Amino acid sequence: MLKTTRKGNWMEIITQKKWEGKTIEDIFRKEWEVPKKLTHLFRMENTVLVNGLRANWNHPLKNGDRVLIKLFEEVAPASSLDFFYDIQVLYEDDHVIVFNKPANMSTHPNDENDKGTLLHAAQFHVQSNGEKLTIRQVHRLDKDTTGAILFAKHALSGAILDRMLEKHEIKRTYLAIVDGHIKKKKAIISEPIGRDRHHATRRRVSPSGQAAVTHYQVFKEEKGHSYVKCWLETGRTHQIRVHFSHIGHPLVGDRLYGGKPLFKRQALHAAKLEFTHPITGENIICYAPFIDQPPIFKGIDVYNI
Repeated sequence: MLKTTRKGNWMEIITQKKWEGKTIEDIFRKEWEVPKKLTHLFRMENTVLVNGLRANWNHPLKNGDRVLIKLFEEVAPASSLDFFYDIQVLYEDDHVIVFNKPANMSTHPNDENDKGTLLHAAQFHVQSNGEKLTIRQVHRLDKDTTGAILFAKHALSGAILDRMLEKHEIKRTYLAIVDGHIKKKKAIISEPIGRDRHHATRRRVSPSGQAAVTHYQVFKEEKGHSYVKCWLETGRTHQIRVHFSHIGHPLVGDRLYGGKPLFKRQALHAAKLEFTHPITGENIICYAPFIDQPPIFKGIDVYNI
């Protein structure tokens, strides 16, 4: 695991054996796979130092070299900070933050009048802790889906996490309750998803849609419905909801896709989030406790899924 220390607006890394002989260019482009545009920005703005001097990006590092990278620029947040919500934090450090999103809250604003979103609450959280940063979500959850969601606290971690998400290196485990008993207890649903031209917000399985792959496993059955674990290879809008509706087992409470209205929302919870830390390389696992009142997922231990 890479050890880092925050020093004001800078992150300090003491070069260890893993980096010895590699250049700053190697670290950014090969180790972290940072996009060319962002790498160029770090280079041109002189925000990387080695042993207190402007970095030579093509000079090999030696064991013990002090690398300083300016990550924590104080910037005015892009959104208005007039929304306080006591959001549950599952993990936080200088680079990333994982929240447990409640129901009836959009991940991000869809227009300038949309103020009460998770992004607003997240921004308020970091500002109230004295961090003048503009953070952003790495992925999203539907408005009425609860659970773990990952945010980046600066541009470098955001770029690395974007690449990891694209390469399916961030594992998201969802729990859902669906109507009926599914014949295949463990399977993969691989059906493309596109817009439903007859409905403004609904999606549907469509041959002309985007590729979408959902892995699932039934782990509990009760009269009239099944509990399933789901893993996503892709992140299409409403993916789990569309796929289970397509195979004849819509999520309980999901009125948009034909689910029985037993709950006020679709029974879908992002229960577990696993990823490699974008800076340190540490393996991070976050479990999101259920927060619905009254509870939807009864008798389930989220820490043993």
